[in-house]
Amino acid sequence: MAARKAVVVGGVRTPFVKAFAEFMEMDTIALADAAVAALVDRLDVPRREIDSVVWGGVILPGMAPNVAREVALDLKLPPRVEGMTCTRACASGLQAITLAAAAIERGEADVVIAGGSDSTSNAEIKLPQKVVHALAPVAFGKATPADVLGVLAQLVPIRDILPKMPKIAERSTGQVMGEAAEEMARRNEISREAQDAFAVRSHHRAAAAIASGRLRKEVVPVQTPSGKWVHADTIVRADTSVDKLARLRPVFAADGTLTAGNSSPLTDGAAAVLLMSEDKARALGYRPLARFASWAYVGVDPADQLLMGPAIAMPMALDRAGMSLADVDLVDIHEAFAAQVLSVLKMLASDAFARVRLGRERAVGEVDPERLNVHGGSIALGHPFGATGARMVTTMANELHEADKRTALLGICAAGGLGAAAVLERV
Repeated sequence: MAARKAVVVGGVRTPFVKAFAEFMEMDTIALADAAVAALVDRLDVPRREIDSVVWGGVILPGMAPNVAREVALDLKLPPRVEGMTCTRACASGLQAITLAAAAIERGEADVVIAGGSDSTSNAEIKLPQKVVHALAPVAFGKATPADVLGVLAQLVPIRDILPKMPKIAERSTGQVMGEAAEEMARRNEISREAQDAFAVRSHHRAAAAIASGRLRKEVVPVQTPSGKWVHADTIVRADTSVDKLARLRPVFAADGTLTAGNSSPLTDGAAAVLLMSEDKARALGYRPLARFASWAYVGVDPADQLLMGPAIAMPMALDRAGMSLADVDLVDIHEAFAAQVLSVLKMLASDAFARVRLGRERAVGEVDPERLNVHGGSIALGHPFGATGARMVTTMANELHEADKRTALLGICAAGGLGAAAVLERV
């Protein structure tokens, strides 16, 4: 019996916008609703055929963390459509998609919507545990005046109970992600000039893709609760230049090289992908775009080089697909920071790295800049954490057809020292 194959039928995403801007009124569920509703509408998906929603997110809402199920209920999909939400930091969107592909290939489902979303604008600010513990007896019982006075006595000094600004910092090391990327830049000798040049290229390629209509298939307009329509990405800067970026000050170290210009911005957005078994897709009259030849997830020591995971995950995914880097037509690497991407590229091209970290004699190979991030990446487009993997799958699946290519290799770094990769093949 032939093995079941999961295929990517199509994908869409909301415009990606800076945090605390156009989408400030929309939390991660609202953004996910917008993306999934647009996907169902644009691809004319029969609702009765949908089996499941799998969703990725990083900043999950405390009172409704299973975003996938909330989406199914909000959009009034059939009640039997189950929902599951996963998190693997910035690889959450890809994780949701590969979970969906695996479920389809195991025969557990035929039609699954997968993707991810995040709203930094609506990140919940956590109360200090001192406040939670002090208020618990009052919140869960019938408090007397003496109880209330007792609580107040526990809440001094006031500075100890003020909410703290959330940081994208490692729990195990306390290191902010930008500090880790700054360290990678030093260890791998990535200059400020190289980072700025990479960032400019990301913006110029993204701007060219927008101008040419290449991203039109994937970006859908969104109406905010106040009635404003957002039709396009708002972060891409077609007119940026190395000279402009060179004027920016370092953000993570006084003598550092990382700036707001060569780092991905805090972003709000969502992306959704439709996956089916190949037989179901063809039975429903769809033309599949791509299938997964392989995927891989790895972990590294966060205290070493936090964002180096793709340098290990990408060769692993290639091995699992029975391919080498030379077999791949397109390479798409998540741009958390220019320094992180350039460090990963150096590692892939290093014989020493291959021997020490991959257990092989020869380097994986050098990535041709013409094949890398052909339509820009997260520095230019933005990075709603949970949505980025779904954006990359959508862009690459479309590009395999538009550019008449066969294969694409994806790589994503993630908090916790995680790396993710996948190999997409055109169907």
